[in-house]
Amino acid sequence: MARNQGKSIPRLVFTSRMLVALLMGFSCGLPLLLTISVLQAWMKEEGVDLTVIGLMALVGLPYTIKFLWAPLLDRFTLPLLGRRRGWMLTAQLFLMLAIVGLGLTDPANHPWMVAFAAFMVTFFSASQDIVVDAYRREDLSDEELGLGSSLYINGYRVGMLLASGGGLILADHVPFSIVYMVMAGCLIPGVVTTLIAPEPASPAGAPKTMREAVLDPLTEYFSRRDALWILAFVLFYKIGDTMAAAMTIPFYLDIGFSKTEIGAVVKLFGFWATIAGSLIGGVMMFRLGIHRALWVFGVLQAASTACFAVLARIGHSVPALSGVIGFENLSGGMGTAAYAAFMASITNRKFTATQYALLTSLMGVPRVMASAPTGFLAKIMGWEGFFIACTLIAIPGMLLLLKFAPWHARKN
Repeated sequence: MARNQGKSIPRLVFTSRMLVALLMGFSCGLPLLLTISVLQAWMKEEGVDLTVIGLMALVGLPYTIKFLWAPLLDRFTLPLLGRRRGWMLTAQLFLMLAIVGLGLTDPANHPWMVAFAAFMVTFFSASQDIVVDAYRREDLSDEELGLGSSLYINGYRVGMLLASGGGLILADHVPFSIVYMVMAGCLIPGVVTTLIAPEPASPAGAPKTMREAVLDPLTEYFSRRDALWILAFVLFYKIGDTMAAAMTIPFYLDIGFSKTEIGAVVKLFGFWATIAGSLIGGVMMFRLGIHRALWVFGVLQAASTACFAVLARIGHSVPALSGVIGFENLSGGMGTAAYAAFMASITNRKFTATQYALLTSLMGVPRVMASAPTGFLAKIMGWEGFFIACTLIAIPGMLLLLKFAPWHARKN
C-alpha cells in the first residue's frame, strides 16, 4: 500500500496496473454472451426447437462451479510466464480455439455438437475468470483494489456489449460462423496483455500439495473471527437490488412503457450510467476506503430501489423513468464495484484463486434463489408494495456491516 501514499487520483488511475485490469475485464466479459444471446439468435435463425434452445442455458454451468478446479490453478505453476500468467495464457488460447470451434458447428443438424463446443467456451472462459480474479488481487494493493475492480467491471461490460450488440449487428451482414471468428480475434488484446503484464509477487507462497490447495483455503477462512458474518453479508448485501431487477422489464411494460422506450432509456442510457457509477465508485473508494464505501453505496442502492415504488405511483413518464434509471444504475455500478473489491480484499493471497472463486459462486446464489419468488410477490403486493419490500430487504445486509466494518473503524 505504501507505493500509493501521496498519489493523486489521476496518477493512480493512469497506471499500467489499471490498464491491465481494464483490458482483462474486457477479455473476461466478451465470451459470456457468445453462449447466451448470440447463440440463441443463431439457433433460432437455423430453426432449432425452442426446447433445445432453452436447454442450452445449461452450458453455463462452469461459471457457477468454477471453484471445483480453482485449487488446481492455485497449486500448480506452468513452465512459462509464472503461476498466474501461465494459466491465463493457456485459458485464453484454448478459449479462442473453442470460440472458433463453436462457430464451425451446425446448429440445425448437430445441436448437441453445438452444446459441447459452447460448454468448452464456458469452461475456458470460467477458467480465465478464476486466474484474472487472482491476478488482480495479487497485482493491486488494498488501496488500489476499489478502483481496479471498477475498471475491471467496466471492461467486462464493454466486452459483453461488443459480443452481444456488435455480434448481432454483424450477424445481419455476415454468417454467424464469421461472427464467432471475429469475436475470437477480439480476444487478442487480452493475450497481448497477458504476455506484457508482469507476474504479480506472491509473498505468501503457493500451496505445496493438493490437500493444502483444497482444504487450507477453507480452514484459513473459517478460522477468522467474523467468517460467517462476512458470508452472510456476501449473500445479502445486494439481495434487494437483485430482487427488484428481476421484475423490472414486466414492471415497465405493465405501467405503459413501449419496448422502444425501454430499449433507449433502460438499456442504452442505463448502460452508460452503470459505467459512470463504477468509475465514480472506484474513485470514491480510493478516498473512503472499501468498508465505508460499502455503507455509502449500500444506502444509495436501497434509495434507488425505493425510487421504483415512486415510479409505480407516477406511471408512464419518460423523464421520471430516465431519472430513476440514471440513479439506479449509478448507485448499482458503485455498489457492484465496492462488492467486488471487498471480496477480493478478504482473500488470502496464498489461495486467491480458490477463495475468490468460492465467494463469487456464493454471490450468484441470491440471483437465482431470491429472484425465483419475485413474480409471485409482485402479483400479491402490487408494484409499489413490491419495490418497498425490496428496499426493506436490503436493511439486514447493511446491518451486517456493523459486525466487521463499522463506520468509525480504521479505513480499509
